[in-house]
Amino acid sequence: MLGEIVAMKNFFCIVTKVEKENLMENKFKFYNSLTRNVDTVIPNEDGKIAMYTCGPTVYHFAHIGNLRSYIMEDVLEKALRYVGYDVKRVMNITDVGHLSSDADTGEDKMLKGAKRENKTVMEIAQFYTDAFFSDCQKLNIKRPDVVEPATNCIPEFIHMIEVLLEKGYAYEAGGNVYFDTSKLEEYYVFSSAVEKEQLLEGVRDDVEADENKKNKNDFVLWFTKSKFEDQALKWDSPWGVGYPGWHIECSCISMKHLGEYMDIHCGGVDNIFPHHTNEIAQSESFTGHKWCNYWFHVNHLNDQSGKMSKSKGDFLTVSLIESKGYNPLVYRMFCLQSHYRKPLVFSYEALDNMVVAYNKLAKKIAEFKKEGEVQQDVFAQYKAKFEDALCNDMNTSMAITVLYDVVKADTNDATKLALVNDFDRVLSLNLYEEGKKLLETPANAGVDAELEAFVLAKIEERAAAKKAKDFATADAIRDELLAKGVAIKDTREGVKWELV
Repeated sequence: MLGEIVAMKNFFCIVTKVEKENLMENKFKFYNSLTRNVDTVIPNEDGKIAMYTCGPTVYHFAHIGNLRSYIMEDVLEKALRYVGYDVKRVMNITDVGHLSSDADTGEDKMLKGAKRENKTVMEIAQFYTDAFFSDCQKLNIKRPDVVEPATNCIPEFIHMIEVLLEKGYAYEAGGNVYFDTSKLEEYYVFSSAVEKEQLLEGVRDDVEADENKKNKNDFVLWFTKSKFEDQALKWDSPWGVGYPGWHIECSCISMKHLGEYMDIHCGGVDNIFPHHTNEIAQSESFTGHKWCNYWFHVNHLNDQSGKMSKSKGDFLTVSLIESKGYNPLVYRMFCLQSHYRKPLVFSYEALDNMVVAYNKLAKKIAEFKKEGEVQQDVFAQYKAKFEDALCNDMNTSMAITVLYDVVKADTNDATKLALVNDFDRVLSLNLYEEGKKLLETPANAGVDAELEAFVLAKIEERAAAKKAKDFATADAIRDELLAKGVAIKDTREGVKWELV
């Protein structure tokens, strides 16, 4: 009998050892906004990542500041897949319930868009949803595994609100249903002590008064017709005809497709408060347990005057930069050259410089020959460096540096191409394909008359400077042209120029 017990004990030890050996190595880490630390991602289920992204409110075109967040979230998903995780990513489409202020005040954004264009709300929603994913395609942003419009999930919203009411976390007032933040031990879960005080000041001074609220932090779960008499989309509910608040959407849509335990929730830093704060409040009150372990937030795109946004009139879109002759993938590379947690300053001068860098790199890669055997030891060496950059708080700038190192490496073209293609599973810059196009395009093809006139004027100005032996000015003009993607070369036949 004793021998049997010992044998069974040894068996289970062996099984446990095998299971541990089969567990995936968790080495991917990024800054977790919830803990305010760079945390190693340890998923709820070994080898699998449940990931959620706050999608667009489809009342207008996405501006390139919004799209920076989606680019970096795309890189995160692809990087996780690259190191071996099975990722399921869900995104909502907000086509109802999002007011002008994230604090549930102001005009409904969808209604505003419909009025602006004299269309129905659903026509607006469909048009700008299609436009959003068209922009994503141009930027090589992968479509999430699940995309769910809020208007598909009214029963789920009502169910969650009913449970919150039953548990005492919500109340009815003035026809609306509110979440009662006073029932929570901790509401400002993302904030330090100093930030909490600042947020409290903001609540006291800046938020439009709602007489129905018990506490100024409370937020709407369900609006009735008492909020907007002209609200276009309304549904029957236990509390009257109305529509959901914005914050309830993400909680319900994520649980519908990912269950009650989520690994990673993504968004821009402007989503942190109050949107993500409110998501956690209602989700964990509903489930009775911790909901999401890791929160990934991307910083703003700024111009020289600060954050770019539609409300400020800084309405730069993918279509606009395309109309100015920029390849959208140049903007993607521009974003990847900066860390996702740092504000990124946009200017056309910076984008011009990136055009030069992108085109030069792409043409160099396109010249590689496919013949030959891949040197596996070299391949493994650079792949490890690239993976380390991704796993270390998603250092995309370092990842691109590794790409440049590959291009300059003392190895054959076949190995370089294999590495470029491997890295592009994450970077998604299409460098080889775009480089081929550039090499096959005749110099200066498609140059508009305005640019040609500018270049020719600068060449004349440079010639005059050289004649006057003002070589500093001549060199400065050459550099100015190069920054705009124009290379000039002095030949016996005169000055030649081409786009680079």
